[in-house]
Amino acid sequence: MRKPDDFAHYFAELDGLKMHYIREGNPDRLTLFLLHGWPEYWYTFHRNIGVLAEHFDIIAPDIRGFGQSDAPVGIPEVSDFGLDILALADHLGIEKFGFMGFCIGGPFALKLIERAPERVTAAVLCQPVGHNAEFPDSMYDSGRDLWAPELLGQRSDLNMDQCNAYLNNLYRIEPNADFVYSVSRDFVSTCSTPILVMPDNTPSHSYEAAIEVAELAPGAELTVYPWKEQEDIKANTINQVRQFLSTHQS
Repeated sequence: MRKPDDFAHYFAELDGLKMHYIREGNPDRLTLFLLHGWPEYWYTFHRNIGVLAEHFDIIAPDIRGFGQSDAPVGIPEVSDFGLDILALADHLGIEKFGFMGFCIGGPFALKLIERAPERVTAAVLCQPVGHNAEFPDSMYDSGRDLWAPELLGQRSDLNMDQCNAYLNNLYRIEPNADFVYSVSRDFVSTCSTPILVMPDNTPSHSYEAAIEVAELAPGAELTVYPWKEQEDIKANTINQVRQFLSTHQS
């Protein structure tokens, strides 16, 4: 298993944000951004980067406030995370790219597509988070009960009110709080960017939200579920993802 030091690390000085990222592969090929979940960092993809780098120019950043990327002062909007990726792409001179978002990276991918549809060739939403009718505040609650106390133990300059405001901006802003948090159903129903959805079924990784995205988005593709438990199904699903990304490169 590759360790963090086995990868090439870079930093980009963006507007008000120093962003850390891993880059591997051939820069002459299509760039594929890999965006980790919450609260994680780029190493989520350590088993995938090498294999994908055989086919793509892989960039795996740490989102703002996680890993080695800066945590700018203030409470971010959900759109800021997608805009950070656009800023990194601009900084590196990358015009078009594919996108794979895991967990909260799925909603961030949709927000990025809404802002710059001409830039994203295709997007894979891997176990995306979303509203779960049975556990409607799952992401907010886990952030409040698990992430916030750990963060406050490390950052004496922050308080619980700031953490709550941060979580509110991510998961409770209407009218998208009952869907995928970042964009509306109306947008997804008109989104022409190719999308592949890989569902999960946990309180936070809402199966119902993932299926709704796949049903609403024109021409969206859907993997089987469950896809991780049986090795043959897992291998077929990985091949489906690879084929999807290879097909949509322009």
